[in-house]
Amino acid sequence: MIPPAESLLKYDNAVLVSKSTDRKSPKGRPLRVSPQQPADSSPVPQPPKPKSASADATKQENDEILNASFHPDVIRLEELLDIKMQQRQARQTGICPVRRELFSQCFDELIRQVTINCAERGLLLLRVRDEIQMTMAAYQTLYESSVAFGMRKALQAEQGKDDMERRISELGDEKQELKKQLNEEKAKSDSIEKRENEKRQVEEKKHSEEIQFLKRTNQQLKVKPEDSAFSTRSFMSPTIRLGLFL
Repeated sequence: MIPPAESLLKYDNAVLVSKSTDRKSPKGRPLRVSPQQPADSSPVPQPPKPKSASADATKQENDEILNASFHPDVIRLEELLDIKMQQRQARQTGICPVRRELFSQCFDELIRQVTINCAERGLLLLRVRDEIQMTMAAYQTLYESSVAFGMRKALQAEQGKDDMERRISELGDEKQELKKQLNEEKAKSDSIEKRENEKRQVEEKKHSEEIQFLKRTNQQLKVKPEDSAFSTRSFMSPTIRLGLFL
Protein backbone atom coordinates (compact mmCIF):
# COMPACT_ATOMS: atom_id res chain seq x y z
CA MET A 1 0.00 0.00 0.00
CA ILE A 2 1.40 3.38 -1.03
CA PRO A 3 1.59 5.78 1.93
CA PRO A 4 -0.23 9.10 1.49
CA ALA A 5 1.90 11.96 0.23
CA GLU A 6 3.02 14.50 2.79
CA SER A 7 1.02 17.69 2.58
CA LEU A 8 2.55 21.15 2.26
CA LEU A 9 0.09 22.42 4.84
CA LYS A 10 2.14 22.76 8.01
CA TYR A 11 -0.66 22.34 10.56
CA ASP A 12 -4.10 20.83 10.66
CA ASN A 13 -7.21 22.73 11.64
CA ALA A 14 -7.24 24.12 15.19
CA VAL A 15 -9.08 22.14 17.86
CA LEU A 16 -11.01 23.79 20.70
CA VAL A 17 -9.55 22.82 24.08
CA SER A 18 -11.33 23.45 27.39
CA LYS A 19 -9.50 25.69 29.86
CA SER A 20 -10.13 23.35 32.78
CA THR A 21 -8.27 20.16 31.96
CA ASP A 22 -7.76 18.95 35.54
CA ARG A 23 -9.63 15.92 36.71
CA LYS A 24 -11.22 15.72 40.11
CA SER A 25 -9.19 13.63 42.52
CA PRO A 26 -10.98 10.70 44.13
CA LYS A 27 -12.27 11.30 47.63
CA GLY A 28 -10.07 9.80 50.35
CA ARG A 29 -11.41 7.90 53.25
CA PRO A 30 -11.51 9.81 56.62
CA LEU A 31 -8.45 9.34 58.73
CA ARG A 32 -9.09 7.62 61.99
CA VAL A 33 -7.16 8.88 65.02
CA SER A 34 -6.05 6.34 67.51
CA PRO A 35 -6.88 7.24 71.09
CA GLN A 36 -3.36 6.38 72.10
CA GLN A 37 -1.88 8.74 69.50
CA PRO A 38 -2.83 12.39 69.46
CA ALA A 39 -4.23 13.69 66.22
CA ASP A 40 -1.73 15.52 64.06
CA SER A 41 -2.98 18.89 63.06
CA SER A 42 -0.79 19.04 59.88
CA PRO A 43 -2.66 18.51 56.59
CA VAL A 44 -2.47 15.13 54.95
CA PRO A 45 -0.57 15.25 51.66
CA GLN A 46 -2.81 14.52 48.66
CA PRO A 47 -1.62 12.73 45.50
CA PRO A 48 -0.89 14.99 42.52
CA LYS A 49 -3.73 15.57 40.13
CA PRO A 50 -3.20 13.73 36.87
CA LYS A 51 -3.07 15.77 33.69
CA SER A 52 -4.39 14.78 30.26
CA ALA A 53 -1.45 14.18 27.92
CA SER A 54 -3.59 14.43 24.77
CA ALA A 55 -5.10 17.72 25.91
CA ASP A 56 -1.65 19.18 26.60
CA ALA A 57 -0.42 18.08 23.18
CA THR A 58 -3.47 19.57 21.46
CA LYS A 59 -3.09 22.84 23.36
CA GLN A 60 0.58 23.02 22.45
CA GLU A 61 -0.25 22.34 18.79
CA ASN A 62 -2.87 25.08 18.78
CA ASP A 63 -0.34 27.47 20.31
CA GLU A 64 2.09 26.64 17.51
CA ILE A 65 -0.60 27.23 14.92
CA LEU A 66 -1.26 30.67 16.34
CA ASN A 67 2.40 31.60 16.08
CA ALA A 68 3.04 34.19 13.43
CA SER A 69 4.80 33.05 10.26
CA PHE A 70 8.05 34.70 9.25
CA HIS A 71 9.94 35.18 6.02
CA PRO A 72 12.02 31.97 6.41
CA ASP A 73 8.77 29.96 6.56
CA VAL A 74 7.72 31.30 3.16
CA ILE A 75 11.14 30.52 1.68
CA ARG A 76 11.00 27.03 3.17
CA LEU A 77 7.51 26.55 1.72
CA GLU A 78 8.74 27.51 -1.74
CA GLU A 79 11.69 25.12 -1.48
CA LEU A 80 9.44 22.32 -0.27
CA LEU A 81 7.04 22.99 -3.15
CA ASP A 82 9.87 22.66 -5.68
CA ILE A 83 11.07 19.45 -4.03
CA LYS A 84 7.58 17.95 -4.09
CA MET A 85 7.16 18.96 -7.73
CA GLN A 86 10.35 17.11 -8.64
CA GLN A 87 9.65 14.08 -6.47
CA ARG A 88 6.15 13.54 -7.83
CA GLN A 89 7.24 14.44 -11.39
CA ALA A 90 4.65 17.15 -11.87
CA ARG A 91 4.45 18.65 -15.33
CA GLN A 92 5.36 22.31 -15.70
CA THR A 93 2.81 23.04 -18.43
CA GLY A 94 -0.58 21.74 -19.40
CA ILE A 95 -3.16 20.08 -17.21
CA CYS A 96 -1.51 18.17 -14.35
CA PRO A 97 -3.50 16.88 -11.34
CA VAL A 98 -0.32 16.51 -9.27
CA ARG A 99 0.73 20.12 -9.83
CA ARG A 100 -2.78 21.31 -9.04
CA GLU A 101 -2.84 19.35 -5.78
CA LEU A 102 0.54 20.71 -4.67
CA PHE A 103 -0.35 24.30 -5.49
CA SER A 104 -3.66 23.90 -3.65
CA GLN A 105 -1.78 22.76 -0.56
CA CYS A 106 0.67 25.65 -0.95
CA PHE A 107 -2.20 28.12 -1.28
CA ASP A 108 -3.86 26.71 1.86
CA GLU A 109 -0.61 27.13 3.78
CA LEU A 110 -0.26 30.72 2.56
CA ILE A 111 -3.84 31.42 3.64
CA ARG A 112 -3.01 29.99 7.06
CA GLN A 113 0.03 32.21 7.39
CA VAL A 114 -1.88 35.28 6.24
CA THR A 115 -4.80 34.53 8.55
CA ILE A 116 -2.46 34.52 11.57
CA ASN A 117 -1.45 38.11 10.85
CA CYS A 118 -4.83 39.35 9.58
CA ALA A 119 -8.00 37.33 9.98
CA GLU A 120 -10.03 39.49 7.58
CA ARG A 121 -7.43 39.10 4.84
CA GLY A 122 -7.38 35.35 5.42
CA LEU A 123 -11.17 35.13 5.14
CA LEU A 124 -11.04 37.09 1.90
CA LEU A 125 -8.42 34.69 0.54
CA LEU A 126 -10.64 31.79 1.57
CA ARG A 127 -13.45 33.29 -0.49
CA VAL A 128 -11.06 33.66 -3.42
CA ARG A 129 -9.96 30.03 -3.02
CA ASP A 130 -13.55 28.78 -2.88
CA GLU A 131 -14.44 30.83 -5.97
CA ILE A 132 -11.48 29.40 -7.87
CA GLN A 133 -12.41 25.86 -6.85
CA MET A 134 -16.02 26.43 -7.87
CA THR A 135 -14.91 27.82 -11.23
CA MET A 136 -12.56 24.89 -11.77
CA ALA A 137 -15.36 22.46 -10.91
CA ALA A 138 -17.66 24.21 -13.40
CA TYR A 139 -15.00 24.06 -16.11
CA GLN A 140 -14.37 20.39 -15.32
CA THR A 141 -18.09 19.62 -15.61
CA LEU A 142 -18.24 21.55 -18.88
CA TYR A 143 -15.18 19.70 -20.16
CA GLU A 144 -16.63 16.31 -19.24
CA SER A 145 -19.94 17.13 -20.91
CA SER A 146 -18.08 18.39 -23.99
CA VAL A 147 -16.05 15.20 -24.14
CA ALA A 148 -19.21 13.12 -23.83
CA PHE A 149 -20.88 15.19 -26.56
CA GLY A 150 -17.83 14.81 -28.78
CA MET A 151 -17.80 11.06 -28.22
CA ARG A 152 -21.46 10.81 -29.17
CA LYS A 153 -20.88 12.86 -32.30
CA ALA A 154 -17.83 10.76 -33.16
CA LEU A 155 -19.86 7.56 -32.78
CA GLN A 156 -22.64 9.01 -34.92
CA ALA A 157 -20.11 10.10 -37.53
CA GLU A 158 -18.51 6.64 -37.44
CA GLN A 159 -21.90 5.02 -37.90
CA GLY A 160 -22.69 7.42 -40.74
CA LYS A 161 -19.29 6.67 -42.23
CA ASP A 162 -20.03 2.94 -42.20
CA ASP A 163 -23.37 3.57 -43.90
CA MET A 164 -21.72 5.76 -46.52
CA GLU A 165 -19.00 3.19 -47.14
CA ARG A 166 -21.66 0.50 -47.55
CA ARG A 167 -23.57 2.76 -49.95
CA ILE A 168 -20.38 3.52 -51.89
CA SER A 169 -19.68 -0.21 -52.18
CA GLU A 170 -23.20 -0.85 -53.46
CA LEU A 171 -22.91 1.99 -55.98
CA GLY A 172 -19.53 0.62 -57.08
CA ASP A 173 -21.05 -2.80 -57.72
CA GLU A 174 -23.93 -1.18 -59.58
CA LYS A 175 -21.46 0.81 -61.65
CA GLN A 176 -19.54 -2.33 -62.57
CA GLU A 177 -22.78 -4.04 -63.57
CA LEU A 178 -23.78 -1.07 -65.71
CA LYS A 179 -20.34 -1.06 -67.34
CA LYS A 180 -20.72 -4.74 -68.11
CA GLN A 181 -24.12 -4.15 -69.67
CA LEU A 182 -22.72 -1.20 -71.62
CA ASN A 183 -19.88 -3.32 -73.00
CA GLU A 184 -22.36 -6.02 -74.00
CA GLU A 185 -24.55 -3.48 -75.75
CA LYS A 186 -21.50 -2.01 -77.50
CA ALA A 187 -20.49 -5.49 -78.65
CA LYS A 188 -24.00 -6.09 -79.97
CA SER A 189 -24.00 -2.73 -81.70
CA ASP A 190 -20.61 -3.43 -83.30
CA SER A 191 -21.79 -6.86 -84.44
CA ILE A 192 -24.98 -5.45 -85.93
CA GLU A 193 -23.06 -2.64 -87.62
CA LYS A 194 -20.55 -5.10 -89.06
CA ARG A 195 -23.32 -7.38 -90.32
CA GLU A 196 -25.17 -4.46 -91.87
CA ASN A 197 -21.98 -3.24 -93.55
CA GLU A 198 -21.37 -6.67 -95.01
CA LYS A 199 -24.99 -6.87 -96.14
CA ARG A 200 -24.78 -3.42 -97.69
CA GLN A 201 -21.57 -4.33 -99.50
CA VAL A 202 -23.21 -7.48 -100.86
CA GLU A 203 -26.24 -5.48 -101.98
CA GLU A 204 -24.05 -2.83 -103.56
CA LYS A 205 -22.05 -5.47 -105.37
CA LYS A 206 -25.23 -7.15 -106.52
CA HIS A 207 -26.68 -3.87 -107.69
CA SER A 208 -23.43 -3.02 -109.46
CA GLU A 209 -23.47 -6.35 -111.24
CA GLU A 210 -27.09 -5.87 -112.24
CA ILE A 211 -26.31 -2.40 -113.54
CA GLN A 212 -23.38 -3.72 -115.53
CA PHE A 213 -25.54 -6.52 -116.89
CA LEU A 214 -28.26 -4.12 -117.86
CA LYS A 215 -25.74 -1.82 -119.51
CA ARG A 216 -24.33 -4.69 -121.53
CA THR A 217 -27.81 -5.84 -122.45
CA ASN A 218 -28.78 -2.37 -123.49
CA GLN A 219 -25.64 -2.03 -125.53
CA GLN A 220 -26.31 -5.33 -127.21
CA LEU A 221 -29.88 -4.32 -127.95
CA LYS A 222 -28.63 -1.13 -129.54
CA VAL A 223 -26.16 -2.99 -131.73
CA LYS A 224 -28.59 -5.70 -133.03
CA PRO A 225 -30.94 -3.42 -135.05
CA GLU A 226 -28.02 -1.91 -136.93
CA ASP A 227 -26.65 -5.37 -137.76
CA SER A 228 -30.03 -6.57 -139.00
CA ALA A 229 -30.44 -3.51 -141.24
CA PHE A 230 -26.96 -3.96 -142.71
CA SER A 231 -27.65 -7.62 -143.45
CA THR A 232 -30.91 -6.78 -145.25
CA ARG A 233 -29.20 -4.23 -147.46
CA SER A 234 -26.42 -6.63 -148.38
CA PHE A 235 -28.82 -9.32 -149.66
CA MET A 236 -30.91 -6.97 -151.89
CA SER A 237 -30.46 -7.07 -155.70
CA PRO A 238 -28.98 -4.10 -157.48
CA THR A 239 -32.30 -3.35 -159.16
CA ILE A 240 -34.13 -3.26 -155.89
CA ARG A 241 -31.45 -1.12 -154.40
CA LEU A 242 -31.61 1.20 -157.37
CA GLY A 243 -35.35 1.38 -157.05
CA LEU A 244 -35.02 2.16 -153.53
CA PHE A 245 -32.68 4.95 -154.27
CA LEU A 246 -34.97 6.27 -157.02
